[in-house]
Amino acid sequence: MTDDDVWSGKHARAHDAPVRSLNASVLRWRIDTARSIPLFDPDDGGDAARCLVLLESPGPKTIRPGGTNMCSFDNPDRTNPVLKSVFADAGIDRVQCVKWNIVPWAVLDDAGHPVSPTASVLGEAGPYVGELMALLPKLEVVFVLGAKALDGYMRVITASAPTRLLPVIAAPHPSARNAHAPAAARQRLINAALSVATHLEKAPEPRTVLR
Repeated sequence: MTDDDVWSGKHARAHDAPVRSLNASVLRWRIDTARSIPLFDPDDGGDAARCLVLLESPGPKTIRPGGTNMCSFDNPDRTNPVLKSVFADAGIDRVQCVKWNIVPWAVLDDAGHPVSPTASVLGEAGPYVGELMALLPKLEVVFVLGAKALDGYMRVITASAPTRLLPVIAAPHPSARNAHAPAAARQRLINAALSVATHLEKAPEPRTVLR
C-alpha cells in the first residue's frame, strides 16, 4: 500500500465513527474562520478519547494543496516520528488519544513561514479548543506539548469557570526547536508520556500501540 493509499483511506473514513462529530465541527470551523483546518485522524480515539494531545499549530505542509490535511500522528514531518516513538516506548495506545493543536490553523508570517502564535491568535483560537473539549465526554487527561500550547490551554480553561478540572501534563514540543538541549528535552517528553500512560493504565483498555 502506498502513502497515497493510506491517506486516501483515512479521508474516506473521516466522517465515520469515531471522528464523525469532530470532523463535522472542523467543516463548520473552516467556514467560521475562512481558514484551512485539518481533519481529525479516524485511526485515533476520536470522541471516545481519554487523552487530548495538544500541540501548537499545524505545519504548512499539512494544510497546503496536496498535503495530508489531517492532524495525525502519521504526518510525514520531523515532529510526529519523535512523538510516535515516545508514545510507543511509554505504551500509549493511539486509540486512547486524540491529537490536535491549540491553534487549529497554520500560523504563518507574510512569507508563509511558521511563527509562534501571539496572545491575540491564542485568544481567537480558544473557543474552538473549548468546543472540542465539550465533544470529548471521556476525556481524563490533557498532554500539552510546547510553551505556546500550554499558554493557550491555560487561557481556555481560565476564560470562564471550568465545568470539569482535568489533570494536565506539559512537556517540550518534540521538534528541532529544542535542539539546544535535545537530551534534556527528550527526557522530559519521555517522563511526561510515562505519566500519561500510568494514568491511562488505571482503567486498562485494549491496546493498539502506535506504529
